[in-house]
Amino acid sequence: MSDIDVYLIKKCIDGDLKSFEKLISKYEKNAFAIALRYLGDYDDASDVTQDALIKVYKNISKFRFESSFTTWLYRIVINTSKDFLKKRGNQKIISIEDSMIDIPSENKKDNPEEHAEEKEVKNKVNEALQNINEENRVVVVLKDIQGFTYDEISDILQIPIGTVRSRISRGRAMLKKEILKQNPDYLSLIG
Repeated sequence: MSDIDVYLIKKCIDGDLKSFEKLISKYEKNAFAIALRYLGDYDDASDVTQDALIKVYKNISKFRFESSFTTWLYRIVINTSKDFLKKRGNQKIISIEDSMIDIPSENKKDNPEEHAEEKEVKNKVNEALQNINEENRVVVVLKDIQGFTYDEISDILQIPIGTVRSRISRGRAMLKKEILKQNPDYLSLIG
């Protein structure tokens, strides 16, 4: 955790709203991206992110500096997302297509076929993710889409690192099986 974050958190604990705004502005987009990938709906993710940030503000004095601020923040976002789904009584999918920022490279601008093919692959992966249970889906998304380390995922989900590793392994295997079930031609894409 950076010295600036530590300073801002301490100021937040003392009740400085401006420091909280500065701190949150650094991480709000990533928090929203996690909620969006978890919930699959822009409006729901926006609501959940706001609820999570309110919880962070109300509970900042409970932050113990034992983990990074982002780990603590993202854990709150995921828990708030889970609570939201429980209240709704349904499980929404993690949407890759809607939640990834897709900025075409120069080559893709010149090659719309390649762009269309990439979009199709993303859609197939998204469909396959729907058929993976939540605990494996979440770790796969956090690791392979969001880019968190095993340690960070362990902290965010509050599960042992060995559990993270096994869930990622199971989740990837399940994802591969689902993709191949939908379209055996994708074997060359996923190995």
